[in-house]
Amino acid sequence: MKFTLSWLKDHLETSASLDEIVETLTRIGLEVEGVEDKAKTLAPYKVAYVISAVQHPNADRLRVCMVDTGEGDPIQVVCGAPNARTGMKSVFAPPGTYIPGKNITLGVGTIRGVESAGMLCSAAELEISDDHDGIIDLPSDAPVGVPYAAYEGLDDPVIEINLTPNRPDCTSIHGIARDLAAAGLGTLKSDAIAPVPGKEACPVSVTIEDEKLCPAFALRLVRGVKNGPSPEWMQRRLLSIGLRPINALVDITNYMTFDRGRPLHVFDARKVKGNLTIRRAKEGEEVLALDTRTYKLDPSIVVIADENGVESIGGIMGGEHSGCDEATTDVLIESALWDPLNIAQTGRKLGIITDARYRFERGVDPAFTVPGLDLATKLVMDLCGGEPSEAVVAGQVPDNRLTVEFPWSEVPRLSGLDVQPAESETILKKLGFDIQGSGERVSVTAPSWRPDIDGKADLVEEVIRIAGVDRIEPQPLPRLEAAVAKPILTLIQKRTRLARRSLAVRGLVEAVTWSFIAKSEAELFGGGDARLALANPIAAELSDMRPSLLPGLLKAAQRNADRGYGDVALFEVGQTFASDEPEGQSIKAAAVRRGTARAEGVGRHWDGGAEAVDAFDAKADVLALLATLGIPSGGLQIVPGGPAWFHPGRSGTLQFGPKNVVGAFGEIHPKVLKALDLKGPLVAFELNLNALPPPKAKPTKMKPKLNLPDFQPLTRDFAFVVGRNVAAGDIVKAAQGAERQLIVDVDVFDIYEGTGIDPDKKSVAIAVTLQPTEKTLTDVEIEAVSAKIVGEVSKKTGAVLRG
Repeated sequence: MKFTLSWLKDHLETSASLDEIVETLTRIGLEVEGVEDKAKTLAPYKVAYVISAVQHPNADRLRVCMVDTGEGDPIQVVCGAPNARTGMKSVFAPPGTYIPGKNITLGVGTIRGVESAGMLCSAAELEISDDHDGIIDLPSDAPVGVPYAAYEGLDDPVIEINLTPNRPDCTSIHGIARDLAAAGLGTLKSDAIAPVPGKEACPVSVTIEDEKLCPAFALRLVRGVKNGPSPEWMQRRLLSIGLRPINALVDITNYMTFDRGRPLHVFDARKVKGNLTIRRAKEGEEVLALDTRTYKLDPSIVVIADENGVESIGGIMGGEHSGCDEATTDVLIESALWDPLNIAQTGRKLGIITDARYRFERGVDPAFTVPGLDLATKLVMDLCGGEPSEAVVAGQVPDNRLTVEFPWSEVPRLSGLDVQPAESETILKKLGFDIQGSGERVSVTAPSWRPDIDGKADLVEEVIRIAGVDRIEPQPLPRLEAAVAKPILTLIQKRTRLARRSLAVRGLVEAVTWSFIAKSEAELFGGGDARLALANPIAAELSDMRPSLLPGLLKAAQRNADRGYGDVALFEVGQTFASDEPEGQSIKAAAVRRGTARAEGVGRHWDGGAEAVDAFDAKADVLALLATLGIPSGGLQIVPGGPAWFHPGRSGTLQFGPKNVVGAFGEIHPKVLKALDLKGPLVAFELNLNALPPPKAKPTKMKPKLNLPDFQPLTRDFAFVVGRNVAAGDIVKAAQGAERQLIVDVDVFDIYEGTGIDPDKKSVAIAVTLQPTEKTLTDVEIEAVSAKIVGEVSKKTGAVLRG
């Protein structure tokens, strides 16, 4: 919202400076975004008289001018403008002046051997227009020595404020002046508008088909107008706020829009056929609007129509057919009320942004509908002449004023600001509120231009924004006792954040998928319970709450593959649903790898063929996550096989005992790939963060090992022949239990089945690392430990040391 200082003073009697006005506007909630004060920018520029302009002795296109600036002796200026001549008046800039159009600061210089002390300026150099063909040529009566900004009327600062949507009253300069007057910055000038008597009845009647969309519509005919350019003062004001003057009739409506927040429209009466009807547009109707664009309409859009068809898009933009031009002699002036919601929807649908739409969708003052018509009529008569008819009003102007029972004690209670009832009453009355009653509780009626007032808190807000929140006394913060801050995050919140970091570190990209999936997909992943079906799904394929994160991740990976990014690794940490009760909801972490998206790298490479992901990649991801979460691996069991959506021979289940299953990993089952139309290879894991064991409440009694061992570790390899159904993990556990003081690590490095081994047997080779702590082990001691390892493995698994 833009306005000039002089325009504001049409409504506000004040002696406040520009700086005081700007500071007060921001203080009372009308935040100032910028101030353009050309009087300061153009202060050095003066009206000057060219005493003489002679040819430069050393340049064909330059003239040497003697310039009278009204301040002492003439000044010599070298000028290259083609229109520089003796006897003209122009604009002079002395040395030291910054020229915005050239981005230079003038100095005294020598041009082709002739000294020049200043500059005669063009409009483009002053950035007041695009005219750079010559220096500014002023009329002969321009007073020499007068500041150019004052002479041209450019010394009127332009203020731009940022309005919140709840303040439609301040989309008018009169409303802004009202707020400033309430803040003590002057007196609001009277806004009484005398009714305009009509010479005849208005010959055009108005019919409203839906009063919800257009509650009231006022119309008046003015005959015998003479339309032409609007007066210079009006054009200057419109130009200052970025509006292009068109003609007097149109400029009056634009002026009223900003001056009083009352958008209007004028029709050329001779182009209107018959009476006007306010109705919904018919399917397929079109209108050529004043912006020369043709808009296709539908029944959701309200229009003003005559017997010819649509003449205007209600509350947004008029039509080209009935627009006013220089030949207009009879004009219909319209002042209407429109439904704010419908105006907003229509504006978005058609992509039209106008000053009228901006105000109507926020809500204009309904009580000003007819007075606004009278004020516009008076301006038309003053500027264009003519004789008015009586006003015709269709519909009924609604009374939207709200009355609130208001105790004055609400102001300090809600704001902490000590404002006396008398001051609060004065503020509200200056803002236009009507107050009835006395004592602690009064009845406050909001004015018609304040549709945002809804209750006591809104009245308190009005008082404190005018009184000033800077009056609240600062209070020292309470003294805090030195103490360790208590943890804020819960265990599951910590694990959720840590899980995201851990998986991102492993090269997985976070995805956020829908919490809803299709019923068929839910059934594939153990869901499909009728209790988890949505009563009103947003789409047919999003009908059930997800029992698992994997359906969304798998489909996301396939979408990437369909677009040429087949090697993707995605993860998600989110909520899943086993039932509609709180206990049935859990936070899980899941990840999917596709193609060659292994942790070691992605895609083909010159040093070898790319290997596809397998179940061990998913296992590595989930084990790394458990390690990051600090879950001890001692009690973790990895059981072959997993849920039905994993391949039975290429998957595993993670559990802390048979009753506490925490997750699973592996290759996705082929039937799931087919059902979801996925292409593999695809491996995944899913871990239930809620099911993981909590950390120990008390710290362990074991003392940490602070020192590195002094002795060299040593490794011994063992190859055992066992039954094919014996898990390698059982061999590892048996070896670890043989000598816990010395054995620090056991790794499986080879599994062999084939020639030399019975068909129902396999060879499992392990590397055992011994770490002495007191002395270097002798050969005899090493052999003794080896014998213990062989004996323990044989006892626990039935293995035989391979020869």
